[in-house]
Amino acid sequence: MKLSGLQHYADEGRECINIHTGDQDVIVESQKCLCNLIFNSLDAQRFCSNRGCVEGIVQRLKTYGDPDLKYEIKFYDMRMLFLLTALPSCIETRPKIRYDLHGFTYLMEVLDLTLRSSEEEKIPLSDQDVDLCSEILKILFNLTVGIQKKSADEEEEAHFMRLVSILRDLLMCRTATKEKQEEIQSHTVNLLINIPVDFYEELLTPMNEPDVRAIESKDVEYDGKNMEAIIVLLLFLGKRLEVPSKSLKESLAPILHCLCEACRHNRSIRKFCRSKVLPPLRDDVRRLPEEGHSLRNRLCKLLTSPITEVKDLVAHFLFVLCKENVNRMVKYTGYGNCAGLLAQFGLLKLDSATLRGDYSSDSEDSNTDEYLELKDQINPITGHWEEPRPDPMEGMSEEQKEYEAEKLIVAMDKLQREGIIQPSRIGPDGQPVPVSHVLELIEDRDTTTTTTTTTASNPDSK
Repeated sequence: MKLSGLQHYADEGRECINIHTGDQDVIVESQKCLCNLIFNSLDAQRFCSNRGCVEGIVQRLKTYGDPDLKYEIKFYDMRMLFLLTALPSCIETRPKIRYDLHGFTYLMEVLDLTLRSSEEEKIPLSDQDVDLCSEILKILFNLTVGIQKKSADEEEEAHFMRLVSILRDLLMCRTATKEKQEEIQSHTVNLLINIPVDFYEELLTPMNEPDVRAIESKDVEYDGKNMEAIIVLLLFLGKRLEVPSKSLKESLAPILHCLCEACRHNRSIRKFCRSKVLPPLRDDVRRLPEEGHSLRNRLCKLLTSPITEVKDLVAHFLFVLCKENVNRMVKYTGYGNCAGLLAQFGLLKLDSATLRGDYSSDSEDSNTDEYLELKDQINPITGHWEEPRPDPMEGMSEEQKEYEAEKLIVAMDKLQREGIIQPSRIGPDGQPVPVSHVLELIEDRDTTTTTTTTTASNPDSK
């Protein structure tokens, strides 16, 4: 710690730290050793947390504007601070850094300083700048994990307003390479998940005067606000959907969660995202919702993903874009694709729908002439237009129809007894209720209209 310049001590009541004593190359090598010790040793973790190492790093944060301070010293400071806020044995260091040492403020100032330097010199962020910012974003993520989503503290509100404003700039900043741009955007999205939802408004800025970027891209203006940051988030989602990933959950879950929360709690963001993700249906209604390359198509394809977390997040995102309206959700995705979500929320009965978000009362009717022309021929289960098919029961006598119905009941009963399917009816709460025998599905057909569902007990069955 002494060789790293992190020997924090008090001199006549003042906190002191010697960061310029000794060779900076020695400081860097000492920092590397400390990182390894902290990562591998529980004793080293506790020692560095309680013997001034954290205080020393936070004190040195104040000097990051010094051009003589090597980049490597800054980077390994942040790497150590990340470890000391991430490892389970050091969890008590988070509130100390955030509140007692005001590290939250100093970390934001470093991000702001890095961005302003890039803007003033009119150059993209270098790879080193991106790496440093990424480490800081990871630390800020650790410091904001588990925070209360609603905070009445004025100082906290000011911090979050400033932080989201900085995150907005990071989303739109230029970098030297595309790989680094995706990296900085990924860490920014991860941190946005922890931000209280009231502050998503800071991602938007009023469009009082047309600027150069607004002229180049007319789509950035919506509802009188600049939507550049939201466009970046949607483009980021599009890239993640295009590029196959070994871990679909880690790749898609953060951005889907971020967009879902932003749309649920901010009307302007929701309406803009809906215009991009669920535009009015035209000729695309002739295809299955999951066929194609648009955001809607690729998201609908994930509604039947075997990865539960991804499937649920996609369904929630699309449901929020539909203002949690069941009919609209079925219109854009098909009943078959969204049945799992509707069953989860107990919305299989349309009159049981309950809105959980703060939505406006306007209808936002987006039916196009093309859609209305084909509406009566759209299969609500698949969600696309189908050519009229001949009636398979045409020409049958009543006795033949009854015979075919009995064959169907026998087949369903056999599948149920073998544990392949579980017939259900929809209960008063909108949830599927299993029946003991398929004949129960038709017992009350004369007194009420009953919707039935069949659940596959064996996932491998067709």
